[in-house]
Amino acid sequence: MISGSDGVPEDGDETAFTAEATSSILRDACHAAGLDPTGAELLRLGSNAVYRLSSDPIIVRIAQDRTALPEMKRAVSVARWLEASDFPANRVPRGVTQPTTVGERIVTFWESVQEQVEYATLGELADLLKRLHWLEEPEHLGLPYFDPHAKLAASLTALDGIADRDREFLEERATEVGKAYDRLDFVLPFGLIHGDANIGNVLRHRDGHAVLIDLDGFALAPREWDLILTAMYYDRYGWHSQEEYRTFVHRYGFDLMNWPGYDTLADFRELMMVAWVGHQAATSERFAAEFEKRMRSLRTGEGRDTWGAF
Repeated sequence: MISGSDGVPEDGDETAFTAEATSSILRDACHAAGLDPTGAELLRLGSNAVYRLSSDPIIVRIAQDRTALPEMKRAVSVARWLEASDFPANRVPRGVTQPTTVGERIVTFWESVQEQVEYATLGELADLLKRLHWLEEPEHLGLPYFDPHAKLAASLTALDGIADRDREFLEERATEVGKAYDRLDFVLPFGLIHGDANIGNVLRHRDGHAVLIDLDGFALAPREWDLILTAMYYDRYGWHSQEEYRTFVHRYGFDLMNWPGYDTLADFRELMMVAWVGHQAATSERFAAEFEKRMRSLRTGEGRDTWGAF
């Protein structure tokens, strides 16, 4: 999902993940890498602070998670492997040693896809996923096995600033959905996945072709995980049209909504989405209202078509 920066406080606390604190980290990281941070533009401030340099066609990502070093090392390795495989994905600049650490924050550098953000189409996302799922990952990448239970549990454990009744409801629902998930019979081959495959992570390159970005979630898992967001965005939230979804299904070659486990997988992924918004709820009224809306939908089963996209 695409994170936003609305209402993030700039309180000058260097231990906080604010625009002011991350701009200082940006300067130090760029100077160490031999890059000029002058005039850099903050594009997003959420799970990562994302900056676009004005001096070079480079994007700088600063991870909010202080424990993300192994994940970022893996993302850089994945990017280099995909480039060697001639797969259209986000590239890392050559000659820059990374990831780097500044004040316990993990920083990575990426080639800018183009000067303005332009998303590709669902058909192109399907093409990229189909091609990605045919690749056989080399052992040196050390990709982890995707553990959705651990990922959701960690997210809920770290969820601060919400009402106790909301936390209890999410934990109870996670237990219920988790049991149903363990009974799923996956039908697609197990293997390499992107981990957060959605329209927000496929951009139009300046030369016209579509590229896959945000490579830090690569893992080994049932391929259904790479199809679930597109199906949910169409089916539950109305963020994609029927024609767009049909194109996606046709070009990938499989309709996840016809699989008996679709609803359970969608419920599981939805909990991850709601928890993510919950983590942002204290940063702005917009996120707080969205979290309240989503919690109401989980309790009543209604109103999902009013959810906002980030």
